[in-house]
Amino acid sequence: MYCLIFTKSLRKNFQFRYVYNYGKSVASKNLISFVKKNNLSVNRVGICVSKKIGKSHIRNRITRLIRESYRLNEMLFCRGFDIVFVAKKSALDSNFFDIKNSVITLLRAHKILLSRK
Repeated sequence: MYCLIFTKSLRKNFQFRYVYNYGKSVASKNLISFVKKNNLSVNRVGICVSKKIGKSHIRNRITRLIRESYRLNEMLFCRGFDIVFVAKKSALDSNFFDIKNSVITLLRAHKILLSRK
């Protein structure tokens, strides 16, 4: 089965720092997003969940929720951006649908949501 890859991961600290320093930020109830144009044909996504949020199993759950909500809506977003999602403390009490709505709302605010025809 052939699968197109439209998204890669931000993994290195300098990549995160670059997006934090030069990207634009928007906040919602559960997440903060930083976006910077990368001039590539793919999006690169990074997820940051602080130790202040909770223990490792809680941080991993929030990370999985953010990653899955982005993955399911990946076709709705323009290509060529570095995106970093930072979880807020209120994400602890959120379910999948709250996180999904936050991701879509934030990327709509950054104007990288494709227009519907």
